[in-house]
Amino acid sequence: MEPTRFEQYARLAAVALLAWGCVLVVRPFMGAILFAGVLCLSTWPAFAGLRDRWRGRRTLAALALVLGMAIALMLPVALLAQSLVLNSAGLVEGVRGFLERRAELEVPAFVATIPLIGGSLDEYGRMLLQSREELIAVAKKLADPAKTLLVAMGAAIGEGLVQILIALFVAFFFYRDGEQVRKLLLEGMSRLAGEHGSVLAVTAQSAVKGVVYGLLGTAFAQAAVALVGFLIAGVPGAFLLGAATFVLSLVPMGPVIVWGGAAAWLYGHDQTGWAIFMLVYGIAVISSVDNFIKPILMSRAGNLSMLLVVLGVFGGAVAFGFIGLFVGPALLAVGWSVTKTWLDVAEAGEA
Repeated sequence: MEPTRFEQYARLAAVALLAWGCVLVVRPFMGAILFAGVLCLSTWPAFAGLRDRWRGRRTLAALALVLGMAIALMLPVALLAQSLVLNSAGLVEGVRGFLERRAELEVPAFVATIPLIGGSLDEYGRMLLQSREELIAVAKKLADPAKTLLVAMGAAIGEGLVQILIALFVAFFFYRDGEQVRKLLLEGMSRLAGEHGSVLAVTAQSAVKGVVYGLLGTAFAQAAVALVGFLIAGVPGAFLLGAATFVLSLVPMGPVIVWGGAAAWLYGHDQTGWAIFMLVYGIAVISSVDNFIKPILMSRAGNLSMLLVVLGVFGGAVAFGFIGLFVGPALLAVGWSVTKTWLDVAEAGEA
């Protein structure tokens, strides 16, 4: 007996409602699930090596890899917290010392030479250094926005850590049941793309690896060379600044904020030579790492355009928070590489 039109519509409605319900349930964890997929695709060779070494014990290998990632995540956070605790007293003393010796400070001569606004900045700076009341009033005006910014940053970091922990939990099951997940993905790609589904799947995996290796490799390299520079110049809180460099290196021109601030701190403490060293080292070494390491590592992503990387970083952060710094570029890399491969295959078929 053929189903009536009403029954067909009822089936479609039931499927649509079921799909929509599943989306509502999974939506809060969508970013974590995507990040778990990115982690698994990027580190699958390591998992396969552990699994083979331990005679096919997938659960043990997955647990060991996830615990290793959790420790690698918690270690920088612990160092960051330790640096904040150790240097908070020094920061307070530095502010207090600045207020006590403000009369000895002078506005740098180059400020007055800035076109259009130099004269006003120089005059206002001199007024601040001469008037304690005016300086305190300005500090009070900046206190509330700074507090709001710090609270927002703390909330974003906390949310990002929670999402990463959820992603690691999901990644455990992706590792353990990876073969079944892989078969489902290949079957889905084959139904969507026919005989070229396996090629598109391999292309997607290569794109994810290229983006993740490029972002993380560049971040580690910039953080390492920045830490060396901070230690050489004697900048306090070098490990804290190194951790900040690692995070901000995921954002274009982000490390400039860190090493530029360190150079400004050195100049403000009458260490002009070290300030010049920090400026030159930042330009020639820290920022230059991004120019030759990232293109080499990202060549695995099919020579992905840096425009797509930048859009993926900012768009991913807006859509998924901190983990979007990795998920956004990976998604765009997969979309770009799969589209390019599909077009190449279609063109070859027509020829």
